[in-house]
Amino acid sequence: MRTTNIMTRRGLPRRAFLQGAGVAMGLPLLEAMQASETPRRMLAVCNNLGLLETGFFPKGAGREYTASPYLSLLQEHRNDLTVFSGVSHPDVDGSHSSEVCFLTAAPHPGNGGFRNSISLDQFMAEHIGVKTRLPSLTLGVNVNRGQRSLSWTGAGVMLPCEDSAAAVYRRLFLQGTEEEIERQISRLKLGESIMDTVADHAGSMNRTLGPGDKERLDQYMTGVRELERRMVLARAWERKPKPTTKHPEPKDPDSSRAYMEKVRLMYDMAKLAFETDSTRLVTLFLDSSNSPAIDVQGINITDGYHNLSHHGKNESKLAQLKAIDEWHMKLLAELLTKLKASPEGGQTLLDRSMVLYGSNFGDANKHTTTNMPVILAGGGFKHGQHLAFDTQRNYPLPNLYVSMLQRMGIDAHKFASSTGTMRGLELA
Repeated sequence: MRTTNIMTRRGLPRRAFLQGAGVAMGLPLLEAMQASETPRRMLAVCNNLGLLETGFFPKGAGREYTASPYLSLLQEHRNDLTVFSGVSHPDVDGSHSSEVCFLTAAPHPGNGGFRNSISLDQFMAEHIGVKTRLPSLTLGVNVNRGQRSLSWTGAGVMLPCEDSAAAVYRRLFLQGTEEEIERQISRLKLGESIMDTVADHAGSMNRTLGPGDKERLDQYMTGVRELERRMVLARAWERKPKPTTKHPEPKDPDSSRAYMEKVRLMYDMAKLAFETDSTRLVTLFLDSSNSPAIDVQGINITDGYHNLSHHGKNESKLAQLKAIDEWHMKLLAELLTKLKASPEGGQTLLDRSMVLYGSNFGDANKHTTTNMPVILAGGGFKHGQHLAFDTQRNYPLPNLYVSMLQRMGIDAHKFASSTGTMRGLELA
């Protein structure tokens, strides 16, 4: 059983932080929990219906690859990104169930009794989450709330997605009144008191349980400790003024058909969160399976996104999917342009931010979870290449996650089913 051990390179260990919470809250600007170096960040995006492989994967390998139709839409950023083929999560099957494993790589999600493991963003948050007001942001588009998410704690507990860009904006920038702040602090204190009671009761029960029940209780208590930690951190930040921005509050579209506009707004919120150092970790789950016939500029979409993904090589469906996929690439290119235009510490926000884009499906039409389409942009790596692995005997995608953890400054040599770091990916 993996236990939570919070230790930042320049921050506070979890136990010392919890025991000294009263002192820590009095520190101006929470200096003890903030790093002095220019931060590194990660945005991870998963489209759970993937991309047409004929449009996505390039020809050739290395730096001389020939861009595919979709990658041509990212041509401006060719030297800012790496394309991967022949990668997947070992033993992650389960058709649509695989979407919850995009950042966890937990095996066999379709099996009865499946329990997810910690996601990449939350693994990072255990080490650097203390440095920002929000340890992480878990976002979604057309998400089936409470049922699907990319973010999972060490106890296998799902963190629900926020699907309102306006709500994200208010959380980032709108300061409550003094009365509202005090009420929130009181609620958090009450929550901590309840957690203490639960922990005491569980401790007394533990002495009377058998080995199996003790393991289940340990898993439960890991979740309790994680919730306790989050509440203490939230209380510590309550009185610190929120940052300001000139960006206006977004207006959420009224219809789930406005899928692409929702994606653009969530990209904007991620950028704002990074610019203001409100968080350094964002996940965005694009729930295409839960989307209707969406609005796409330049083409009439006649069927639901999910039904289109089961195209059966129907030319009309393929044409509609191609148009949808192209807009995904256009919006990703727009995001990378915005990140590159934002300077930070002599570099750009893109230089300091890893942007992971991909899908749990290699082929949504066949529900295959191999040969996943994956792009990594920015973040301080040497890009401009296609890392092509065996499309039949895939290379483990969790190796990329180990490389990302290390680039974040986290001393990690293993994540899920990894066998090392990503071969061929070098630091800039």
